[in-house]
Amino acid sequence: MKKHQFILASSLIFTLLFYNETMGINLALFGLAITAAICYFFQDKFTDRTHLILVVTSILSCLAFAWYGDFASFWALALSVVFLQFKTHERELKVIQVIPLIFLNGIASLGRILMFKQWLPEKKIHNNFAKKLVAFVIIPTVFLGFFFIVYSFGSDHFSSLFTDYTLDIDLWQLIVISGLGFYISFSFWNYWIPEVCYEKNHLLDNDFSNTDTIENQNTFSFLDVDFERKSGEITLVLLNVMLLIFIGTYNYEQFFEVAEKTNLSSDTHERVNAVIFSIVMAVGVILFYFKGGFNFDEKAAQLKRLAKIWIALNCVLIVSAVIKNTEYIAFFGLTYKRLGVYLFLALAIIGLMVSFQKIIRQKTNAYLFNHMIWYVYGTILVCSYFNWGNLITNYNISVNKGVEPVFLSDLNFNDESRREYFLQNKIQESSIELNRENNIYSHQEKTFLSKALYYEFLKK
Repeated sequence: MKKHQFILASSLIFTLLFYNETMGINLALFGLAITAAICYFFQDKFTDRTHLILVVTSILSCLAFAWYGDFASFWALALSVVFLQFKTHERELKVIQVIPLIFLNGIASLGRILMFKQWLPEKKIHNNFAKKLVAFVIIPTVFLGFFFIVYSFGSDHFSSLFTDYTLDIDLWQLIVISGLGFYISFSFWNYWIPEVCYEKNHLLDNDFSNTDTIENQNTFSFLDVDFERKSGEITLVLLNVMLLIFIGTYNYEQFFEVAEKTNLSSDTHERVNAVIFSIVMAVGVILFYFKGGFNFDEKAAQLKRLAKIWIALNCVLIVSAVIKNTEYIAFFGLTYKRLGVYLFLALAIIGLMVSFQKIIRQKTNAYLFNHMIWYVYGTILVCSYFNWGNLITNYNISVNKGVEPVFLSDLNFNDESRREYFLQNKIQESSIELNRENNIYSHQEKTFLSKALYYEFLKK
């Protein structure tokens, strides 16, 4: 199939699935159709395990969106399908380029659609099927239409055979849905990658090329390499000392100082935020000092030792934050934000471990970003596949923490556990609870393609 055939077929599928519907199962079916098309028509380009993994995650993400239909599963579906398309057709390019290219093509496609020569076939028809379509369908239909108009003027009864009924079609919605489907399909199948992405792709390699010829160049013109190396050592010594002091005061405030209950929540959030920003800046320090020739500098052994100590101390800080968050959960119960703290801290410690690997294996700075984008993508998948609202509800009920009716009614996809708990404890329905039940009812009353399957398995 040619590009224009993929575009037109996808546009038709999108229109059939989304006309007179809201987003639901239809998006999952559209994602599965695109995944199936890539697997069938481009299976010869599947060369490594990454393709198989992306096919599996694309299918699972589509099923997750069909079940939940929430924000996390939407991004899991979108990124999985886009990553699969990108890795299938642009195997040499780094996947980190996908994010800017999505935004670039979102704008560029508005103008590139009008460049017909780039995606439409030649005017001369070489395909036998296309010739038959024109000769046997289009031309007779055109003549039939002209004669129908003529005969309609000559006989009212003849005209009434075809005109005495109305089509129940919202023409404006049909045009908008068709246009949106065409725009999405065009951007997906006929994406544009600027030449600079290919030219600069080597800058995103994980390994240095020609390591024997890499020179240790100074960052600042007014500082020699020796001065810069010594500056790095002094900086990391001071940072390690300051971090040690911060770890001491941080742990004292968290585990020994008595905090007021009313301030416990805000204090915990502020401290965790400080830890996260500290880790981000720590990674920035590593990237600043270990770039280019400094990775191979024989005189930088002391600098590398100090950097490893810096990473280890930051890991200690993360462990302290994890313990405090766990204590906070034991005291107040689970929430989405407290689970999110675990998520960010996990990504932070992964970032430090990748930074450690970068130093000992003498990798480029791009090595960190190339790996972290996959970890972030994996995190989105994990968030989309699990029912966190139900997990929070069951945990809080089991420990009798965070079981306020308003809070439980505000969680997603926990309705069976919530209803059972309210029934057992004879909790009267509040306005928020009634709104929640009305929301469930509205989901259940939607047409099939607009549904989220989760609500179909709930009792009315």
